[in-house]
Amino acid sequence: MHEPQSRPVASSSKSPAQCPVPHDSRSSSRTAQPPAECPISHESDALNPLNQMPTLSQAPTASQSAALPTERETSSIPRDDERKWEYPSPQQFHNALARKGWETPEEHVETMVQIHNFLNEQAWNEIVKWERKENPTEDPQLARFRGRPGELSPKARFWLFAGWLLPSRFNTEPPFDRHDWIVRRRQTGEEVRYVIDYYSAPPEPDGSPVFSLDVRPALDSVGSVKQRILAATEDVWTAFKDEHGGDGARRSS
Repeated sequence: MHEPQSRPVASSSKSPAQCPVPHDSRSSSRTAQPPAECPISHESDALNPLNQMPTLSQAPTASQSAALPTERETSSIPRDDERKWEYPSPQQFHNALARKGWETPEEHVETMVQIHNFLNEQAWNEIVKWERKENPTEDPQLARFRGRPGELSPKARFWLFAGWLLPSRFNTEPPFDRHDWIVRRRQTGEEVRYVIDYYSAPPEPDGSPVFSLDVRPALDSVGSVKQRILAATEDVWTAFKDEHGGDGARRSS
């Protein structure tokens, strides 16, 4: 699994972007075609107030043929000064899939949970990088979050348009998921919304999945707009130096 990148990966592949949870095998009782999404509900009114995660059963489903672990992994993502967020157990993850009608072999669930947790950890690492640029001593907290599958952000729409114009340079597939994370700045108590677009790319030759996360502050405030402008300027300047630095060194020698 690859580290997240700051923007969607370029790809000429015509295979559709996919969530790490397979959605191509669906229970015969479901005929609707819902958008791809994380199987764990991220709506605030569905969260257990004790652990800030959905209340999902740890009991096996009626059709389940193998036992799954019920242990929950604690993330590195702080919720407040004392607690960190917990991820669902493989059994809870399986139950969430079953509730949505997905036929999921038990032997794949633990791998799905690992990918789900990995992507969340990498998204948080990117947010911390943004926050440390704003204030090097800041230790942000994740106050709450919401999944918004099927809702394209303005930036995702822009990249899709770019892919339509230049399909050989830009990804032509939409993100397979979107989250909005509300981050609390511990020192001031200010809350900042971040938008995360999740993309997939063609797998490695050995079959390892490749993902790309586009993580950035939402354009909700003057401060966030300033952050985005500074980051874009820095990227352009770095690319310019990388392109022309070598020529300059040869001319001066």
